[in-house]
Amino acid sequence: MGNTYFVYIMASRKHGTIYVGVTNDLVRRAYEHREGLVPGFTKIHGCKDLVWFETHEDISEAILREKRIKKWRREWKDRLIAESNADWFDLWWDITGQRA
Repeated sequence: MGNTYFVYIMASRKHGTIYVGVTNDLVRRAYEHREGLVPGFTKIHGCKDLVWFETHEDISEAILREKRIKKWRREWKDRLIAESNADWFDLWWDITGQRA
C-alpha cells in the first residue's frame, strides 16, 4: 500500500491571497499554516484557510501538479477552488472531522 500526497491551496479569505503547496500529511501541514508555526509566505500573508486539495498516490505527480497550478493565471486558480468549494469554506473542519 502506497503513500498519499496532497496538493492543496490555503487562502487568507475568499478571493484573498492564496498559497499552493504539496505535502504527505495534510492535517499536520494545514495546522502549521493555521497556527503560523512556520515562517514564510503563509504566515506573512495570513493564509490560514484550507480551501482546496486533491490527493495523489505518486509524489512526482503531486509535485508536477503543484508546479503547474502555481504557474496558472489567478482566475484559473479561483475557478479550481470554486468548482468544489464555491464559498471558499475552510476545509480544516472536514479533514479533521470537527465542526466549527
